[in-house]
Amino acid sequence: MYIQRIHTLQNKLNTLKIDALLIENRFNLLYLTGFDGLEGDGRLLVTTNNVTLITDARYEEDLHERLEKNIDLAITRDYMKIITSVVTNQHIHNLGFEDVIVYSDYFQLTKLPNVTLTATSQVIDKLRAEKGPEEIEATKKAIALSSQGFKYLLTQIHPGMTEIQVVNKLDIWMKDHGASGASFDTIVASGPRAAMPHGDATTKLLNKGEMVTIDFGYYVDGYTSDITRTIALGEPNSKLKQIYGIVKEAQQKVMDAIEPGILGTTLDKVGRDFITEQGYGKEFNHGIGHGIGLDIHEYPQSYGAMPNFKVDKDEILTVEPGIYVADLGGVRIEDDVLVTREGCTRLSNITRDLITLD
Repeated sequence: MYIQRIHTLQNKLNTLKIDALLIENRFNLLYLTGFDGLEGDGRLLVTTNNVTLITDARYEEDLHERLEKNIDLAITRDYMKIITSVVTNQHIHNLGFEDVIVYSDYFQLTKLPNVTLTATSQVIDKLRAEKGPEEIEATKKAIALSSQGFKYLLTQIHPGMTEIQVVNKLDIWMKDHGASGASFDTIVASGPRAAMPHGDATTKLLNKGEMVTIDFGYYVDGYTSDITRTIALGEPNSKLKQIYGIVKEAQQKVMDAIEPGILGTTLDKVGRDFITEQGYGKEFNHGIGHGIGLDIHEYPQSYGAMPNFKVDKDEILTVEPGIYVADLGGVRIEDDVLVTREGCTRLSNITRDLITLD
């Protein structure tokens, strides 16, 4: 699996007009080799006929057991020494690097003799966007478990709990049932705090009559979910109920419009224009969605903000419109969808009707 992905990348080097590509992003290393170290703990140098993974002794034993044999393993604390050796021995004249590397690494690269440096943007990110069958199944598994976890959480939430207690209830259940961990800090924002799209959970108490936004994602088999629901604790404010209906319809319109070849900006316009027509354009202040997979935000990081991005089959995208009214509260509904030849399939089985807990 990994060697095929590397071959796909190697075949792109000529098009990029480079002899080799240096990779540092931890999710790209994971995608290409299975190396799951921390950010900064590895480098991968891919040439047209060679692949070298560079890391330190902490990972040596594990990698010797499971690293595919076509990938050379270099164990050292001096990453640049190995990079220099490979570049010199293989006569690399044009070296590409990911444009998100830290400056200190770039500065070291500039010292390579007789080498032209070329910054590349999202080369591997774009390869990761189209999911293979095993990636789709892993993501479905993560979404299915997250859906079950949310349904459990509904049996536990009640007025008087703190937002942090809600987070902890979900986290314990998810990890007890097979999730390896959350892919981001779970958002629980209640009452007026729900007007903050990314409000961290606090010690604020949940109160009867409030709306509560819960945004969460969990890893299973290396791939993540990303789901948001806004629920009501008892009868909510009538204006927020109306807003909930608008957000739900906006999300459905976007999902109905998804098909291979459609521009991401078009999808954003479908949802945003509808919300604007209802009088809440200024209260929708984030993107309509993004890609998920190994990372919680991966290519396309925000498809509504990418003029040239076209949706393609086997991509997994979020659709997450929201409306946020200061001093009142907010509503967001987010689902993960798999793009198919005919349109898209919603992967979670959580109802999108407003859930009211008595």
